[in-house]
Amino acid sequence: MKKDKNRVYIFDTSLRDGEQSPGYSMNTEEKLILARQLEKLGVDIIEAGFPVASEGDFDAVRQIARQIKKSQVAGLARANKTDINRAWEAIKDAAHPRIHTFISSSDIHLKYQLKKSRAQVLKEAVDAVKLARSYTENVEFSPMDATRSDRDYLVDMVSAVIDAGACAVNIPDTVGYTVPEEFGQLIAYLFANVKNMGDTVISVHCHNDLGLAVANSLAAIRNGARQVECTINGIGERAGNTAMEEIVMALATRRDFYGLYTKIKTEQIYKTSRLLTQITGIPVQPNKAIVGANAFAHESGIHQDGLIKEKITYEIMTPKSVGISDTHIVLGKHSGRAAIAHHLKKMGYALTEDQLTNVAARVKALADIKKDIYDEDLEAILYEEIYRGEDKYTLVYLNVVSGNVAVPTATMELQVGNETVRDAGFGNGPVDATFAAIRKITKTNYPLMKYAVNAITGGSDAQGETMVQLAYNGHSVVGRGAHPDVIVASAKAYINALNRLEFLKHNVKKVKVELQ
Repeated sequence: MKKDKNRVYIFDTSLRDGEQSPGYSMNTEEKLILARQLEKLGVDIIEAGFPVASEGDFDAVRQIARQIKKSQVAGLARANKTDINRAWEAIKDAAHPRIHTFISSSDIHLKYQLKKSRAQVLKEAVDAVKLARSYTENVEFSPMDATRSDRDYLVDMVSAVIDAGACAVNIPDTVGYTVPEEFGQLIAYLFANVKNMGDTVISVHCHNDLGLAVANSLAAIRNGARQVECTINGIGERAGNTAMEEIVMALATRRDFYGLYTKIKTEQIYKTSRLLTQITGIPVQPNKAIVGANAFAHESGIHQDGLIKEKITYEIMTPKSVGISDTHIVLGKHSGRAAIAHHLKKMGYALTEDQLTNVAARVKALADIKKDIYDEDLEAILYEEIYRGEDKYTLVYLNVVSGNVAVPTATMELQVGNETVRDAGFGNGPVDATFAAIRKITKTNYPLMKYAVNAITGGSDAQGETMVQLAYNGHSVVGRGAHPDVIVASAKAYINALNRLEFLKHNVKKVKVELQ
């Protein structure tokens, strides 16, 4: 690989190291779906798996190799003939195949795991690279547990595998042991002491056991590393790996500091993150950098006020740069008047200062009781506290006939303004018949978005609480009703929603809002 000194190559190991973590196992079809998205994301190298591990892994790597055309496809192999031959068999049909072979370099691993001398391990490393080179020029070598290895022995190993033909040498912090300053110094030491470095790309693979994987990778980059091995959402063994989205956006956001770039299409980051969670069923924690639900959400009144005036005050990157539609202003007890007014304006409401004061106070009071404040909650506050006059529709009486041999029929009388109107409706059940009667009397037919029934208290005589959501002209309103008879409660909820829609039709001011 010819080095571009200003480019950082992204080596994604979500399908290999990431899949090794508990709960993240994927079948072949799921791996193919994720691999295609990684290619669309612009990943330089996709480590598709460990072919010798199982027949299933071999088949997945082989299918990925045959279908991926732009990204390099790597197969992992221990430094032995069986693994390397198997890896090549899996990736040989790839447009850009890579064999990634490894062996431990730390005295801890040599003594307790391999039970071999430094000389033996060094020879096996060289032989492995030479065998891999007999298949392809694109060979990567990793001295496992490099950060706990003797530095001079590490220099000897790196020099030897470069002579044997490795085009990339990866320096892994296998157990997440190192810290940024130390790791940066290690990479600098290698560049100063490996005399045959040439165009060899130095890569890093950091684990997050101390929460330092991204920081360690950035420190390595500052000292000459030009490839980062990482995973989507930072998944991987134990505490995970360097998070791809964090390393990429750190370099993109702080290009003024690093002076480096990747070829990742950052607008695909959020989509890729979401795809992984959909495949595995494991969500990202809300406060996760870049892709977490709260990454572009703001509740502090001070922050919200600044963001409304100018996004750059409290956002160092735009949501759209990673594929998220927009900043999320969260309404809650910490929100200020500016945020509430801004949100209401987006909904189409223009309030006076006094009205805004009353609404803001109600929002804060509701937020002390209710975790999430939705648009329907705001409209309910406006309806009940600001605009509400006399309801246009009032239920006078309701009689429903239903059963397994009768056509469900609802006879109803409503007060419509100053007029009393009586009519009947038919439906598939008592609630459907009731709603049909209401629509007939009120001469309305708004789309019913949601209907739900909950028991307020326990027991067969519990009072029922119903919720009806109706849609109108891009808005929606929620009506609620309570009564021991759930059919009556349903009628009251529907009528409540209609009254709110009447308010909506006459009080919403259509305001064109340019979303920044």
